Amino acid sequence: MAHSILDAKESNLIDKIYVSTDDAEIAEISKEYGAEIIERPEELASDKASSESALIHATYEIEKIGIYPELIVFLQCTSPIRAGTDIDNAIKKIQSTNADSLLSVSPSHRFLWEEVNGVVKSINYDYCNRKRRQDMNPQYVENGSIYIFKPWVLKEFSNRLGGKISMFVMNEAASWEIDSLTDFEIAESLLKKYSSI
Repeated sequence: MAHSILDAKESNLIDKIYVSTDDAEIAEISKEYGAEIIERPEELASDKASSESALIHATYEIEKIGIYPELIVFLQCTSPIRAGTDIDNAIKKIQSTNADSLLSVSPSHRFLWEEVNGVVKSINYDYCNRKRRQDMNPQYVENGSIYIFKPWVLKEFSNRLGGKISMFVMNEAASWEIDSLTDFEIAESLLKKYSSI
């Protein structure tokens, strides 16, 4: 949590920083690092609640106090490998492309497969005519680090992405997401290299 708050504080283009939570410890840590708290209702904090439901609630709570943001920047604390300059450059990208929403991505050079109903098939290449990875068209993985959207996109689509969508390309390290203890340990190592904390 602290990494995401400090990244937002490092940005020159973010005016306000909010953390939506129902957890007292997370709220305390967030305040300690400089964020304001939006108290998230219990039903929006369950394992099955979507991020979008919490974002919609937070947006309305912010508007109740008379703040109507031009853009909302959503930083997921489970994808903490970013810097304030990444955030600023992503904001500049959504503005320069006249997009309505933006997601951060990282390059991917992997050959992907899937299995559906017992049938195994290659997804992003023809295994019978295997190309060298460097000859494939550039592909990107959604890295979960930065999402930016106009408030109307969230309200109209109940989704962080909609309208004209733009991509902000980050380095491969930024694609590391924390979903397990092993992920946490690897992210911790990467953060020592890329973070100021």
